[in-house]
Amino acid sequence: MSTAPDRWWGRPLAESRWALELARLLVDPVLLGRGVARGDGRPVLLMPGFLAGDPTLLVLATWLRRLGHRPYGCGFVANVDCSDRALDRVERRVEQLHRRYGRRVALVGHSRGGHFARALAHRRPERVSHAVALGADLQRMFGISVPTQLAVIAARRGVAALRRGRAERCLYADCTCSFAQDFAAPIPTDRVRFTSVYSKGDGVVHWPGSVVDGADCVEVTGSHVGLIVNRKAYRAIADALARPEIT
Repeated sequence: MSTAPDRWWGRPLAESRWALELARLLVDPVLLGRGVARGDGRPVLLMPGFLAGDPTLLVLATWLRRLGHRPYGCGFVANVDCSDRALDRVERRVEQLHRRYGRRVALVGHSRGGHFARALAHRRPERVSHAVALGADLQRMFGISVPTQLAVIAARRGVAALRRGRAERCLYADCTCSFAQDFAAPIPTDRVRFTSVYSKGDGVVHWPGSVVDGADCVEVTGSHVGLIVNRKAYRAIADALARPEIT
């Protein structure tokens, strides 16, 4: 179990490293698909982190397409909605892709997107083949820095003001909605290949929360924001998606 301190300030200045991580990716052979496992046309649904939208994952999507996967976004402009509503949107997208391609879908989620990957892997293992979480607290969900907690508080108030929450404690750690129940349930290791990619240099999420039973936990170096453009994380993603699905 993660033991993140209640008032962990994180490393906000160190998060500026994401630009360097992107620069290193752009000159690394992995960007061209060299030395990494190829895809077999499987649809891959990409889920952005908190406060982020689908465009933040365009580099990752382009790279996955280059490898032979079929990447798709879930239509998020800013990932701040009620978690239960957001997961329903992800679930509908997975159902659409499953009908279109006639096969199970892989999930790749950054930060809060990784929460959705864990929850949906439990809810719909017959539709999900692989799930990859990048820099996600997969234990208590809110093992995050104080500045990020303040942003969550603002989002929580917005959801309440707009009456978007499906439960009284929406966006709290003790929420009782269907999403929270699916998130807290064991990872279905007999059905879904689950991978958690994390960095001990993460300045937003307390990294021990990313290490969970039932997942193949892969450590890389880098920042939290930079995980979506991190060359080492890309290798881990390629390896994870190349693992044969469990039938």
